[in-house]
Amino acid sequence: MPLKVVVAGTAAAAVSNTIGQLVADKVASRIAAKDFTLWGKEAEAESSIRLGWVSSAFDSAPLVDSILALKKEFNDKGVNRFVLCGMGGSSLAPEVITRTAGVDLVVLDSTDADQVGAALAGDLAKTAVIVSSKSGSTVETDSQKRIFEKAFTDAGIDKTDRIVVVTDPGSPMEAAAKADGYRVFNADPTVGGRYSALTAFGIVPSGLAGADIAELLKQAQEVAEVLASDSEENPGLILGAALARTPGEMGNRDKIGIVADGTHIVGFGDWAEQLIAESTGKLSKGVLPVVLDPSSAELHSGLADLLAVHVQADAKPISGDAVSVSGSLGAQFMLWEYATVVASRLIGINPFDQPDVESAKIAARGMLEQRDAVIAPMFTDNQIEVRATELQISGTSVVDAVQAFLSNLDDDEGYVSIHAYLDRTSVPEAAELRDLLANKTRRPVTFGWAPRFLHSTGQYHKGGPRQGVYLQIISQAKQDIAVPGRDFSFGELIASQAAGDAKVLGALGRPVLTLTLADAKAGIQAIKNAI
Repeated sequence: MPLKVVVAGTAAAAVSNTIGQLVADKVASRIAAKDFTLWGKEAEAESSIRLGWVSSAFDSAPLVDSILALKKEFNDKGVNRFVLCGMGGSSLAPEVITRTAGVDLVVLDSTDADQVGAALAGDLAKTAVIVSSKSGSTVETDSQKRIFEKAFTDAGIDKTDRIVVVTDPGSPMEAAAKADGYRVFNADPTVGGRYSALTAFGIVPSGLAGADIAELLKQAQEVAEVLASDSEENPGLILGAALARTPGEMGNRDKIGIVADGTHIVGFGDWAEQLIAESTGKLSKGVLPVVLDPSSAELHSGLADLLAVHVQADAKPISGDAVSVSGSLGAQFMLWEYATVVASRLIGINPFDQPDVESAKIAARGMLEQRDAVIAPMFTDNQIEVRATELQISGTSVVDAVQAFLSNLDDDEGYVSIHAYLDRTSVPEAAELRDLLANKTRRPVTFGWAPRFLHSTGQYHKGGPRQGVYLQIISQAKQDIAVPGRDFSFGELIASQAAGDAKVLGALGRPVLTLTLADAKAGIQAIKNAI
């Protein structure tokens, strides 16, 4: 499956305008050589320790045999159900790898008590858990690890026999895990989470679940030379130049629609979304990725600020402003990572930091410490509590709230972002709100399951251009679960994360509508009716 990028319309013009300079500056070969000076003096401290992804396909190869040996060990014991506890890039890469391979992996990237409960409800006698975190300090992953430790212990199962830890060498998590007797796989500490698809974070859970990780790495290795070439035919340079279509004579084109055909790669858009949004969304700049399918309204609304990027089995020219991309999954991982850092250089930002992610974490911790001081809703309608941040609502119905919310949406540059703090395993229909709002507004609409988006696209919401309006949907858990060894429950944690993010967005002058549902399914239907 060849790695190809075909560009048309303004994307072709953007490539024509910039690729000559990219080649002259030897950007591709300098990336391959891990030249940390490519993104400016201010970025050097961070970029100097974040370029390990360039060689991950080769560096990770020695891990394959030990991963497959552990898989056999588990399978010989009758353990064939694997649960991954991780957030952001730690979960999104294994999810696309295993879905594309057609193998089962339970991805627990949530603090929703119902979703946690669903993961716990599987047959523990056949279950092994992979806990993935660069430092181990991520509150979601720590809480998930604690609940599985308790579950195994309560079931009379040795937790150290069933929990595998993936973390950076020298991290607090590594020290604690080794002291407790857990098996530990070390990842490359010079790779940030969103670039970690081909490190231990991507291949350990995927390999245990049954994906062909040796082939995945081989696919990436095979395109390393072409992506490192200083040539106008380099697909990484072409895609990067297309993503970075700069404002000017072509207008403000700062959004891309990632349209996957779903035939050979499943769920790729969600992985690419977090890579691009977290890398580029800062300093009030960025590229907003919107995950679409071929029937999405954005592709048929004549949006001047959105470029369609089609991920296909075989890239072919597409009329209008569009890009077509093809290649195997391993090759696509490398292509989009190269393209993202190339686009970041053209835009003028550091692709390796995430200055606004920490602000939401701090606010969430603050809300958790003050959780007794719950902010009262403005009103309740149809068993839906309505709260608003930087948003004025006239009236006392959900319809009034939605109308007020959408009145803040800019017709030319704005976008809607839906944050679903829900159990995605039991309320998948919440994702239907995306198409409903896109059809109504004729503007780009993003959808993120929460709180996992806080570790990825949440950076863009706060650090990118001030264009968005944000809809939080929260549901009260059917049965809350206490976090062992902590003084809070999963229900309290996820509520604090939502409130903390709304607070940070509000402080930046960005409108947030928060709808808290007494019953998730009935509430989603009520919101659909209101829209």
